[in-house]
Amino acid sequence: MPNRTLFPLFLFSILFGVVQLTFCQSFMPNTSNNKKAIADFSHLFGQKLLDTANYYFEKRSDTALICYGIIMKSYTEEDDEEQVKRIVEAYNKAAGIHYYMSDYRTAYEFFIEALFLSEKHNFTDDQSKIYANIGNIYASFKDYDIAKLYYNKALNLCQDSAVMIILLNNLGDAELKSEKMDSAFYYLNQSLKICKRHNNIHSHLVLNTLASYYQKSKCYDSAYYYYQLSLDEIRPLNRAGKEAEYLSTLSKMFFETKKIDSALHYIRLSNAIAKEGNFLEVMSDNFRTLSKIEELKGDTKSAFEFFKKHAILKDSIFNIEIFGDISQLQRLYEVSKSNQQIEQLIIEKQIKKRTIYLQKIIWLITFTVLILVLNVLVFIILQNKKLMTAYRSLFEKNIEIIELQDQSSEKNDEKYKSSTLSDDLQKELLGKILKLMEDTSVICEPDFSLDKLSELVDSNQNYVSQVINTAFKKNFRTFLNRYRIREAQRLYSKLDTSRFTVESVALRVGFRSPSAFRSTFKEVTGVSPGYYLKSVQGGIVKV
Repeated sequence: MPNRTLFPLFLFSILFGVVQLTFCQSFMPNTSNNKKAIADFSHLFGQKLLDTANYYFEKRSDTALICYGIIMKSYTEEDDEEQVKRIVEAYNKAAGIHYYMSDYRTAYEFFIEALFLSEKHNFTDDQSKIYANIGNIYASFKDYDIAKLYYNKALNLCQDSAVMIILLNNLGDAELKSEKMDSAFYYLNQSLKICKRHNNIHSHLVLNTLASYYQKSKCYDSAYYYYQLSLDEIRPLNRAGKEAEYLSTLSKMFFETKKIDSALHYIRLSNAIAKEGNFLEVMSDNFRTLSKIEELKGDTKSAFEFFKKHAILKDSIFNIEIFGDISQLQRLYEVSKSNQQIEQLIIEKQIKKRTIYLQKIIWLITFTVLILVLNVLVFIILQNKKLMTAYRSLFEKNIEIIELQDQSSEKNDEKYKSSTLSDDLQKELLGKILKLMEDTSVICEPDFSLDKLSELVDSNQNYVSQVINTAFKKNFRTFLNRYRIREAQRLYSKLDTSRFTVESVALRVGFRSPSAFRSTFKEVTGVSPGYYLKSVQGGIVKV
């Protein structure tokens, strides 16, 4: 009787193995095809070759490894930053392919090569991804302490919120498996916060790990809540395998809490999806749980039947994995042969590349020297034009000032004819004014005015204004501005001009706004503050 029950399942296992064999053989590398692919892709360079590799990477084709191999072997010290970035990406993705082939040694070597180049060229984003991938290798071997070390290194460099969520989840999962519940909850909670802020598609991973945390802590209500949330998040993404896995995990929790009806309900849901998608591992786990449920109910016959189904699927998976190991060894052998052919092509390409590179360097040096000479000539011509324009503007400004002074002098003579201020008093008052005007700490105060000046020289505004107009043919404001601009010129010649802006100097000499300072400076000197400053630095103007 048991043989009659086992026969259909055994037949199914054989048929599935044949289908799987045919499927895997379609992806087995062919030596002649590899040679043709290498010849086809050897003429591609730079981004075009990387785009081709990434295309085949998305298609899960072995051709991706050939393209990545050509890129990796093309590295030279003369490569520019963009090409080095492409080489780092090639190493990283090729390592990822070997990782999923369970060839951890080659994957690790490629990750280390990528890490060396990214550290050498300070590619922070790439370093973060590589550290995370190395952490995954150690996690695969259950070496969680070293895995956490690499995850933390990746986290310290990470700028991408999506990658940060996965890293925090991985850290939380590693801590959970290490029985460090407090730190596991901390990392998972941090990851969940970032998910909520960015509405990230990876949130189902964090929610499911958080559910496992609560299940392990025997907080079953919270565990159920987060399992449901993870299912709600995964369903819109059409990830049937993950949905079946999450439902299976939820059924185990209900079995653990002796809620048999709920456990059976979620097993049925999980098996329906698993059968449709042919997810054998999930089905095997579900049959194992069903066997335990029947055993708990005392139905040993049903328990045995479910256990047989579990065992047959496990054997089927094991046989497929054995075939996968054999096909993997064949693939690795073909990849190594392809690498030898790639190396030969790369040597030939590098010789051509160096010849072309030297020719370009000679041409570039010649062209650069010509451009520099031309630029210097243009610069000298432009500077001379600017200087002549400035001198012409200064000359015209001085003519205008002389004419205005003559007009102002005539008006002031009429204005002060009736003044009672004697010549001796004018001379005395003038001396006081001139002496005070030399005190820059006073005249560069923003609120310094005619009234303030009159107060400081013990006179009145009319007399002070008369003396200034008579002696200098200027009103008080023009008189004051000339002293302030003179102080600005002095500052420009003494200060470290690289540390002081036009605005800061304007404020230091008493102007309330930079625009007023600029217009006054140009009015007094005939040139703008910026041009004057360049002239001082270049030695054109001597102060």
